[in-house]
Amino acid sequence: MLFSDTYLTIEKKSDIIFKDKGSKFLCFAFPVENEQQIKDILFQLKKEHPQANHHCFAYRLGADKLNYRANDDGEPSNTAGNPILGQIQSKDLTNILIVVVRYFGGTLLGVSGLINAYKTSATEVIQNSTIVEKQILFNYTINFAFEQLNDVMKLMKQLDCKITQQNFDMNCEIQFSIRKANSEQCEEKLKKVSGLKLFPNF
Repeated sequence: MLFSDTYLTIEKKSDIIFKDKGSKFLCFAFPVENEQQIKDILFQLKKEHPQANHHCFAYRLGADKLNYRANDDGEPSNTAGNPILGQIQSKDLTNILIVVVRYFGGTLLGVSGLINAYKTSATEVIQNSTIVEKQILFNYTINFAFEQLNDVMKLMKQLDCKITQQNFDMNCEIQFSIRKANSEQCEEKLKKVSGLKLFPNF
């Protein structure tokens, strides 16, 4: 159940470098929409940094924030992925991937040192990012007769619908998006238009 129709994410890619006892931690934050994007980014980073010892990461996806994962990539259990994920959760972010690429500097940091390094890296890359609030949009397609066009367009404007595609022929079709908070009212009003067919695309 979603209680809000907005969520927080980052505007664009950001990166920082954190150093501790000779180890270098390259930390990257990416706005992402799906798991395929995440796989592509991880693949690319491993190509760019083949000599790195670890590519640890965490992500969270979806407006409901229920799809998340943390990966230690060979570091001691729970010393890397979870500290990164913890910072994502503490800032209430979603649709974000944070990857920390570690080059080992020869001195062991210990469990507490590793946790601190990965947590600090994630904290700093989030601080270096622009956080934006995005609306949760529901998408619909409607079909209706040409003579209903004026009524439909008035409703589209009144309900602040964002038309993404339209085709005005004898049988008209409009694809549009609307804020989740306004979706029920939108459905009710459109269903009152004679002969109109409404199809949710979500």
